[in-house]
Amino acid sequence: MNTSVATANPTSVTLDGGFFARRTWGDWLFALLVLAGALFAFQRYHASMDVYEKWILAGTAPVLIGLGWFWRPLRTLMLVVAGLSLLAVVSYGGDLRRADSVFWLKYFLSSQSAILWMSMIFFMSTVFYWLGMFSRGQSEALEGIGSKLLWVAVTLALVGTLVRWYEGHQMGPDIGHIPVSNLYEVFVMFCWMTALFYLYYESQYRTRAMGAFVMLVVSAAVGFLLWYTLVREAHEIQPLIPALQSWWMKLHVPANFIGYGTFALAAMLGFAYLIKQQAEETRWYKLAPIWVFGIALCFVPIAFRQRGVGEAGGSYWLGYALVAALIVGTILLGRRRIAARLPSFEVLDDVMYKSIAVGFAFFTIATVLGALWAAEAWGGYWSWDPKETWALIVWLNYAAWLHMRLMKGLRGTVASWWALAGLAVTTFAFIGVNMFLSGLHSYGSL
Repeated sequence: MNTSVATANPTSVTLDGGFFARRTWGDWLFALLVLAGALFAFQRYHASMDVYEKWILAGTAPVLIGLGWFWRPLRTLMLVVAGLSLLAVVSYGGDLRRADSVFWLKYFLSSQSAILWMSMIFFMSTVFYWLGMFSRGQSEALEGIGSKLLWVAVTLALVGTLVRWYEGHQMGPDIGHIPVSNLYEVFVMFCWMTALFYLYYESQYRTRAMGAFVMLVVSAAVGFLLWYTLVREAHEIQPLIPALQSWWMKLHVPANFIGYGTFALAAMLGFAYLIKQQAEETRWYKLAPIWVFGIALCFVPIAFRQRGVGEAGGSYWLGYALVAALIVGTILLGRRRIAARLPSFEVLDDVMYKSIAVGFAFFTIATVLGALWAAEAWGGYWSWDPKETWALIVWLNYAAWLHMRLMKGLRGTVASWWALAGLAVTTFAFIGVNMFLSGLHSYGSL
């Protein structure tokens, strides 16, 4: 890996200085643009910020610079997202009614248009990744298209999020807020975060075959997002309820969803590991990973209909179940071909471990921030609210996984099953608590 870095950046061979000495002119130009953007935002909007928001803005600039230096594709992503978002803001000109008359706002850059495009392109990316999985001669080309589409979907998700933020503030000072406050907004965030982490691992390990599995969980999230939009009109921007009117939300929620996204990514790679391991198995009871995955997929529409939330939307959940059955059948029949295309067991295991390690770190930060927020809002750090209790269960689950990995050398089959079970625990903490339980966090209910 060091060789490739040196080849891509010849100055790193001759400069024997520190980290900053190895920066190229492109790195410094990117840093200058980020700082200029932060200064412009501060100069224009500082009167509307409290002291905490000013500190968050000040801290965001070096974080973005560091991320752009760490992984260079992020620089292009940030600049494209910033350019398209600014184009949307300029096109609005302070009048949201222009969304119906300006072509690129109406069809591409308004928040809802961008997020609908994001949804469609995530589905398209999933299809191309799976076509690449089964293609005999064009696997690399098809997976390459899937990867490029994934970048486009992430770009549109971020543009939709930023433009939605602007639209909210244009609707009124008591309405505008960072779009991480309800299920619609956090599902968008879950989709692009999970996809972006996957794209990083895809580039680091130089394999796109993992994308077919990771995109299943992203597409499932998009499916929920579209249903939620259809039957709840969740895309409409609403004022924040008093419990969420806090600067803590701007830190707690994104940190939480880095955890959710990377845990989901790890689970799907664990599933891929088990499929690769059982590829030659012919006894049906030995193909438990596929059956368990299929049962879990079918449980989702059953659970929603049981709670009454699935009745709205007509046959949507029936269609969901049919698609889930098709996916499970395809994996079952094509498991040998899938196993041949997947990277080695070592790569799958390593990416699974790194994803859980990153997710656990951010989930820990989110839990601490949540406790501090609770102390400010409710007068206590911990109240054993159902959401808090299940967050603790998630944390303990992955703490135990990492302990067994680092202390006992946990690998392979058990680690994969555990990661897959962890997704069920995490999903219940995220959605199930909102559906079946109530408490102080019931403002996130369906």
